[in-house]
Amino acid sequence: MIAYSQFEDARRKNGQKRSSAPEAPAASGPGPAFAFLGPLEVRANGRTHTVGGSRQRTLLAALLVTPGRLLSAEQLYNELWGENPPPTFENSLQAHVYRLRRTLQQAAGQGGAAPELLTRSSGYVLELGGAETDAAAFRRLTGQARACTRHSPAEAHRLLDEALALWRGAPFQDVAQGPMSQSVALALEEEQLSAVEDKLWLQIQLADPVNIISELKRMRTIHPWRERLTEMLMLALYRTGRQAEAVETYNSTRRRLSSELGVEPSLRLRERLREILNQAPSLDAAVPA
Repeated sequence: MIAYSQFEDARRKNGQKRSSAPEAPAASGPGPAFAFLGPLEVRANGRTHTVGGSRQRTLLAALLVTPGRLLSAEQLYNELWGENPPPTFENSLQAHVYRLRRTLQQAAGQGGAAPELLTRSSGYVLELGGAETDAAAFRRLTGQARACTRHSPAEAHRLLDEALALWRGAPFQDVAQGPMSQSVALALEEEQLSAVEDKLWLQIQLADPVNIISELKRMRTIHPWRERLTEMLMLALYRTGRQAEAVETYNSTRRRLSSELGVEPSLRLRERLREILNQAPSLDAAVPA
């Protein structure tokens, strides 16, 4: 997981200020929007609402990872209680669903359109209507950024910056995660890290690479097995006239991979070393991600 403070540091380096609470996108309709890239929140009418009760938060988290899709009662039992459900778990689930409906309606406000938590014969469905979760917005923005990386890298960088600003901490930070929400949280953390790598790559292409070297070194320390970070650090060092350091960065990675994992660096990383040793002219131009 990328610590949220790392994004804070990146903003400070770029002279950007973070607002006190990055907002999930507002719903296109009147319904509340949901945020779970950090603590679980419901946002409606310009206000942020927390969801009280551990079981209610866990129930809402499970419904939010698959909005619009039926979740069976058995799936929800497992999400809320695991292998130790209470003797009256059917009634307990119904009670939690009732309380969550009331919580969502209160967040929507009097006369507001709350998301529909529908009861079906075999389970429950949460229909968001026009609302969008912050995770969905993050994925939409990162997809747009990757689509325009080659023809408009500055726009791609802006979109990634906007996407990463949605993160307030670990996904479902205040939720006792069940199997479904936990698997989604792990997938989102991986997507977050990939987006950070994409943004760092674009910063090398768009700005003086010397400004990104310290961030790359820190990221590489936290994630030593992600060879793309090593490749980017090698390139940034080379472009700032530090060829020897670039080569040593490769060698230290190779030694660690060999001693701790018994493997060699990837073909891509070996090719980047060869280009650096040969001072390939292509290294001085923007390199496709």
